[in-house]
Parts: sequence; structure tokens; C-alpha cells
Amino acid sequence: MEVFNWAYKLFRDLDFSRTSATYANLVVNIIVIIVVALILDFISKRILVAAFTVFAKRTKTAFDDILVENKATKYVAHLVPTYFVYVTIPIVLKSFAYWEKFFEKGMSIFIIFLFLWIIRSVLHSLKDYLKTKPAYSDKPIDSYIQVLMIILWLFASISIILTLFGLKVETLLGALGAISAIILLIFRDTILGFVASIQVSVNDMVRIGDWITIDKYGADGDVIEINLATVKVRNFDNTTTTLPTYSLISDSFKNWRGMVTSGGRRIKRNILIKTNSVRFVSGDEIEEFKKIQLIKSYIDHRQADIDKFNSQNSVDKSIQINGRNMTNLGLFRKYINQYIESHPAINKDMTMMCRHLQPTEKGIPIEIYAFTTDKRWVNYEYIMADIFDHVIAAVKYFDLEIFELPSNNNTVFVETDGEH
Repeated sequence: MEVFNWAYKLFRDLDFSRTSATYANLVVNIIVIIVVALILDFISKRILVAAFTVFAKRTKTAFDDILVENKATKYVAHLVPTYFVYVTIPIVLKSFAYWEKFFEKGMSIFIIFLFLWIIRSVLHSLKDYLKTKPAYSDKPIDSYIQVLMIILWLFASISIILTLFGLKVETLLGALGAISAIILLIFRDTILGFVASIQVSVNDMVRIGDWITIDKYGADGDVIEINLATVKVRNFDNTTTTLPTYSLISDSFKNWRGMVTSGGRRIKRNILIKTNSVRFVSGDEIEEFKKIQLIKSYIDHRQADIDKFNSQNSVDKSIQINGRNMTNLGLFRKYINQYIESHPAINKDMTMMCRHLQPTEKGIPIEIYAFTTDKRWVNYEYIMADIFDHVIAAVKYFDLEIFELPSNNNTVFVETDGEH
């Protein structure tokens, strides 16, 4: 085109040789194209970003605002100068076939990267947008975006290789098949993480915000991030544990979500009663125990059954062991049952009992098994402590003793199942 030959004529008028004038004309034209491209890029970015910002402010959805924040419009604006350069440079290089090939490959690679960056900004905007929605706040969105980006990078890499070396797709796929073992070794963690992310999501094994415990990695806290390769857990001591995503399907772990979504949080703790403090209760003591309001009606009903049985079977009560009798430990267990049933913080619709466990060398474990209605950690610990404060203080009213290991401060020995 004549418009690109003005510099050639100018240099010829200045007594440049044909070859020198041709190359000088090429340099001038390239400089002009670069300047025009920069001007177009500046103008298109200003116009597109300004227009899209105004549009985003007028819409109700936040997605377009997030697109602006992730610079999606700036990357799209680059398409205008890119198209200009892609159209004009081949005309300028029409007489330079060798350089035209290099330009064609370079522009193709640049366009691949530009489209990759545009898609990347859109995907990141989608990720940020979905994280603002409650329905997706506990989903591993990062993992899905990373998987899509890996697939895009794979296609982009293949396209770049095909462009650079002028290969056919079949040839490249054959070469990749030959080095597949090396590829699998290099991307082992990524592939395992990808498979694990899919299984974790499909089976709903872990969500962001779940409290999980993995002893192998020392993780005990809330899941704050699920990526393609790693899972981050914020422990209760405010440290962060990072573990491989595939460990969620290869190793055993405990997810406390069931407890959080259920009607209560479990109390499973026992106190140890000295075996030699357990005994039968005499008639005079029964009257004293009736002063304890929570078990008065139980004692009346129970004693009536015992007296009836002993009378019908002519039991010799000169020895207390004969026939049926009440024990101080039995009354104590019934008292605990009645106490937790009347406690306002215990869920009455879930399992609730005081049970007698296998006696040990440290005494007889009397365990409280119940569920608190308040599942928050601090409140749960307060409720459990309040119950056991009362139970420990009540032991002496039944003439029982709590087992204590010999120590200077006589600390009461209380066993627990180790729950938080």
C-alpha cells in the first residue's frame, strides 16, 4: 500500500540506496505502528474501562464490579491494538517473507496469552463473586478454578508448541505419550489433588468452615481454604496447618460437622468412686435421703417395691444383704439422672443417662452421657463444668468418696474422653 511507502520515497529523495531506503522505511513504519498501537491501547482502555465502570455501578449484581477489580476490561481493551498490529504488520513485511513468519508466530503466541489472561481474569472474578454467596461459601471454589486454569494452560502450551515448531497435533500427542511417565511424576501431587478435590466435593466430605481433626498432621481446627494441592486448617491455638488435599481421601480424619448441625454437643465424662465407699442403705438413712427433693418420689416408689418383694418372699432382714436393698451408689446415680434431666442446658430429645462403667483399679467410673443444647465451645465447657461442679459436691451427701491419687494438693481425679 502506498501509505506505507512514503518514507521509502523520502529516503530515496535523500539519495539513499534502494536497499537502505527499504530497510529505513521498514523501521519507520514499525515505529509508527507501535506508536499508533500504544495510542489505541490507551484510548480503548480509557473508553472501555470508563464505560464498563458506569455500567457496573448501575446494575444490581456485584459480578461486573468484581470484573473491573480483576482488570478484565483492561485485558479486553488490548484486543483493539492487537488487531491493528496483526492487520498492518503483514502489509509492512510483505517484502520480508522471512521476518513475516517470525511476526506471525510471535503475534499468535501473544494472542494466545492475551486470551488466556482474559479468561483467567473472568474466572477469578467468578471465584470472588461465588465466595460472596452463602450457598457457595463452604465449597472448594479455588480448586475448581485451579483445575480449569491447568486445563487452559495445557491447551495454551500445546498451541504455543504447535505454533513455534509448526507441528501437527498428532505428532505432539505422540511425543507427549512417550514422556507421559515423566509428566505423571512431575504433576503427581496436582493429579492426586485434582482427584481428591472432585471426591471431596461430590461426596461432601469437607466444606470450608468445617471443624476437622487429623492427628497425623496435628490439625485440629476449622478449614479455611481448599485448593487443588493443599488444604489449610486454622487450629484452635491460632496456628495454621497445611496438608495435602489427597490426604482427605487417603488418611483417616474426623469431621465434627455432624455435631455442629445436630441438636447438641456431647458430654461424655466420668468421675471415679472409691469401691469401699459403696454400701447398702439402712431404713433410718432412707428417711434422710428423702429430704433430697429430686429423688424423694423415686425412693418412695422404690422402697414400696422392695418392701413388697421382701414380704412376699419372707426375706430375713436381720442381715442386710438378704433380699432386695437400695445402695448409696444406686441412689447417687438416680440423683445424677434426675439432675441432668432437669438441667435447662441439656437437650432432652437426645440420649441422656448416667451409667455405671466397668470397675477399675482406680474405682468405679460413673459416667454422664448427655448432649448440651448450646454447641459453642466456651459455653459448652461452662455447662459441663457447672454440671460436674454440682456432681462432685453432691458425692458426700450419699456417703461416697471420689478416688484421688496420692498428692500434696489432693486433686480430684476426673477422667474425660478428650473432647474439646
